[in-house]
Amino acid sequence: MMWYKSDMDISPLISRVARGKNGSENLTQEEARAVFLQLLTPDADALQLGAFLIAQRMKGETSNELAGFVEAARSRMGGFGATVSPAGAVDLPCYAGKRRAAHAYLAAALKARDAGVPVFVHGVEQIEGRVTAWQVLQAAGVKRAVTLAEAASLLGHEGIVYVDLADLCPDLFRIYHLRPRLGVRSFANSVARLLNPLQCEGQLNGFFHTPYADYMSGANMLLGQERSLIFMGAEGEPELYADRQKIIAKQQGDKTTRVRYREAGLDPYPREALDLSLLQQQNSAIMTGVLSGREAAVMQRMGQAFTWASKGVFPEDWSEEV
Repeated sequence: MMWYKSDMDISPLISRVARGKNGSENLTQEEARAVFLQLLTPDADALQLGAFLIAQRMKGETSNELAGFVEAARSRMGGFGATVSPAGAVDLPCYAGKRRAAHAYLAAALKARDAGVPVFVHGVEQIEGRVTAWQVLQAAGVKRAVTLAEAASLLGHEGIVYVDLADLCPDLFRIYHLRPRLGVRSFANSVARLLNPLQCEGQLNGFFHTPYADYMSGANMLLGQERSLIFMGAEGEPELYADRQKIIAKQQGDKTTRVRYREAGLDPYPREALDLSLLQQQNSAIMTGVLSGREAAVMQRMGQAFTWASKGVFPEDWSEEV
């Protein structure tokens, strides 16, 4: 395999992506890695960076491109590869936040921790108009690490740990936060979700837009992820629904299949946003075991998901599509 030089002229590659609806071309994994490696540096050409992010947004990423972007971001992440997670650990990327209902998946993460499943959570500290995973976990007493070595140590002792993208990969964090200036979300969000900084054996990863089931599961195969569930999550977070679940992609090694489970027949997920203080009260309640019927059903499904991601034990009442 030929790797591109770090100081190469990437404008021809950007041009291929930015040729418009009918003329744009996808990059190979190697090309994507080369382009993003240059654009991640703090002194990257701002015009090239903006052009590439918007062009990719209009074209749409492929699995190969996402895998290349992740490889580039990992190379800019301090300590990646030097420290790995305990056996059976689950990677839980949380980059969307919530505004309509409590974070049932985090209550499930704490319950999985208590059952012996190490859970590595990463995300961003604040998202305007939403309650983030860190805000919920901090209130629940979960510790925050600033390095991967510290995270691995805490994960071994505490069973759960949170690390912020700002500490994991400041260069990717900078691009992630360009959304207000760009006007649209960039692929940096998907890259952050796929980082798996401690190379956990299992991953639970939510998305909001349907095509990302295939894009992200395909990227995980290319990146050598052992197993993952990639699913349409509540508000984009890694939380399964109780009342309906449109897509679950089960990735195990070099194979991806669709899976499903019987719906609980409960009230649907709330459509209206809550006052954030009320949402925090709901989070406090769910963390102490005060659950609605819908939340209890979500907790059950998420518990099964954590068990599969950690141990590879497929739930008996889930079915795999052939």
